[in-house]
Amino acid sequence: MNKLNNSAKIAKTFETIFKCPHCSGSMKVTELKSMRCLNKHTFDFAKTGYLNLLTRPANSHYKKELFEARHKMIAESELYTPLHEAIVRCIQGHAAASASPLMVVDLGCGEGSHLQKILNERIHPAMTGFGLDISKEAINLASKRYENHIWLVSDLAKLPFRDDSFHVILNILSPSNYKEFKRVLVPDGLIIKVVPRPDYLLELRKAFFENNEKEQYKNDESAELFKKHFDLLDAAHISYAKKLNRKEMDHLTQMTPLAWSSDKLHTDMFKNQDSAQITIDLDILVGVNKKMI
Repeated sequence: MNKLNNSAKIAKTFETIFKCPHCSGSMKVTELKSMRCLNKHTFDFAKTGYLNLLTRPANSHYKKELFEARHKMIAESELYTPLHEAIVRCIQGHAAASASPLMVVDLGCGEGSHLQKILNERIHPAMTGFGLDISKEAINLASKRYENHIWLVSDLAKLPFRDDSFHVILNILSPSNYKEFKRVLVPDGLIIKVVPRPDYLLELRKAFFENNEKEQYKNDESAELFKKHFDLLDAAHISYAKKLNRKEMDHLTQMTPLAWSSDKLHTDMFKNQDSAQITIDLDILVGVNKKMI
């Protein structure tokens, strides 16, 4: 079975959670090629297996090269391993009491490597992964590499899912739309949001923006905004440094938007080092969805 048919077959199993992004009607997979609503709005599966549910083209500054570099740093290096391990521990305690299958969605998933790393741990015997991003380039790469998940191009501001569809939402270093997140998360469902702390990728910011206000990073409002929408169960702080070689430094430079506003001289000086210690400094906000009845 090719990737298109395989993805359509998986999506058909869960078609009841989808709603049409045009009219909010129920959707069904037809002929293992398309997803169509009752009003005949039709979305075709791509050859690589993903489904584009955007109602209009989206402009993204993120190019294929960025996502390729991101894959190499997340999937092939150990830079984010402690983060993945911490997220797995968060889900494990919740998964035992959850329904089967355990429905997990990564909203703002990029090219899918964070989600794949977490699902690889087989936290639950029947866990289904969905990855959603507005970037077609990112989702195309995810669907090429990672099978047996559902990959979607869509907008966080208008998620193509029915209410109460997921047991776990992941939102890793990505924008949020808490109103929509709350809507699609089941009552007492888990949301895990990862936000950068002041020392996240500190070495890059020092190299790129020396004596510039961009050298300092602040994200003080993230936790407060999160707590306005979800009951905070935990706020874990993880901080560590990893030594990267020259090739990894090049990938890291390519994957970060920080490089966009840095001049070529500073960028080249940084990535051409033989090696460097890179700091990962993150907060993991863990919340539960307490809905009003």
